[in-house]
Formats: sequence, structure tokens, C-alpha cells
Amino acid sequence: MKALLQRVSRARVSAAGETVGEIGRGIVVLLGVAHGDTERDIDWLAEKVVNLRIFDDENGKMNLSLLDVGGEMLIVSQFTLCGDCRKGRRPSWTGAAAPEFANEMYLKFIEEIEKKGVSAARGIFQANMLVDISNDGPVTLMIDTKE
Repeated sequence: MKALLQRVSRARVSAAGETVGEIGRGIVVLLGVAHGDTERDIDWLAEKVVNLRIFDDENGKMNLSLLDVGGEMLIVSQFTLCGDCRKGRRPSWTGAAAPEFANEMYLKFIEEIEKKGVSAARGIFQANMLVDISNDGPVTLMIDTKE
């Protein structure tokens, strides 16, 4: 499972010209589900993301988590994170999980985040979306549960 995190001041996702998810201060998670991912990956990643200290404290030091600041999360399914660009000029998507399984894992990840007390907005699985992100910092991190 791969997650690209961005600390944001605000973010919004739209599909077919309509806003489907929106947050204020928080984290955008672009989530890629790969072959072999399990619920252990979901549990580990959810715990990591909500507790990652990437928000500034009163001294301007990244020392506070999403839970500490009462932030929100926007979670968008992103199979292209599982793309392999090592050969040729067109990415291979063979590392991405099948859509049915990927959607199930995506929904379970959202559920796990909400169980931790975080308000989670979402995109629409397999939709063509426009994600508007105001990256704060900028702070962008890549997490791979397999590394």
C-alpha cells in the first residue's frame, strides 16, 4: 500500500464538475492499493498517518500530529501510485490491485481513519477527479507499507 501525504491548509476533490469532498486544515492522502496488501497494511498506515508529527507547534517545529491539531483528512484512491516506470515510456499498472479489491481496501482505510476520530472526506473510486490542494509548507511525504 502506498500513500502520498500532503499537509494542506485546504483541499477539495470534484467529479463531473461537482465537489464531492472538501476539508480545511489537515492531510490529503492519495492512496494506492497494490497486490498483496492486507488489513495489516491498513491498520499500520492509518495509525502512522494520524500520528505523524508534521504540524507546527508554538515554536514552529513540526511536533504535532493531525490528532493534536484536530485536522481533517481527504482520502483519494490513486492507483497510479502503483505504476512502474522502470521500462519503456508508458507506465505498467500490473502492480495495482484489481479494482474490486482496491475499492474494498480504500473503504476500509477510510473507516479505520474515522475510527481514530478523524473527519475524513473522500473522492469517488474510479472516477475522473480534479483534486485542488493547497499544500502547506510544502510538506509532502511518501509512505510505502512494504518498505
